[in-house]
Amino acid sequence: MSDTSLEQPESGTATPPPAKVAVYFDGSCPMCTAEICVYRARDGADAIDWVDVSAVPDGAEVAPGLQKSAAMARFHVRKADGTLTSGAAAFASLWTVLPGFHWLGVIARQPGIVHALEVLYRAFLPIRPWLQRRWRRAV
Repeated sequence: MSDTSLEQPESGTATPPPAKVAVYFDGSCPMCTAEICVYRARDGADAIDWVDVSAVPDGAEVAPGLQKSAAMARFHVRKADGTLTSGAAAFASLWTVLPGFHWLGVIARQPGIVHALEVLYRAFLPIRPWLQRRWRRAV
């Protein structure tokens, strides 16, 4: 059985395997964890790298160009092309590549829609800690 990800093109240089989408989420947040569990249960979710940022040491870099503090403050996705997105754009990036959510990603990426979603996301961020406390008490 051959590994096609290591095939050599005619020029003799190795073809790197395609990059995976990486999702950076706050695993210490019960709401975030519940949402990520929904995504991870979908067919095709194994093609995505799911990174629990809360498990990374404080002050460390989670990924190139992404510090833990920034990753804990906002939802981030690194697209397969290496582009790092955050907030509503990150959700749109995730939904676009996740089977069953692709249609939502296409809608969310439309001009005006992603901006409106970002406004809502920014309004949600200040109340997230309060919601987390309520969620923890409820479970």
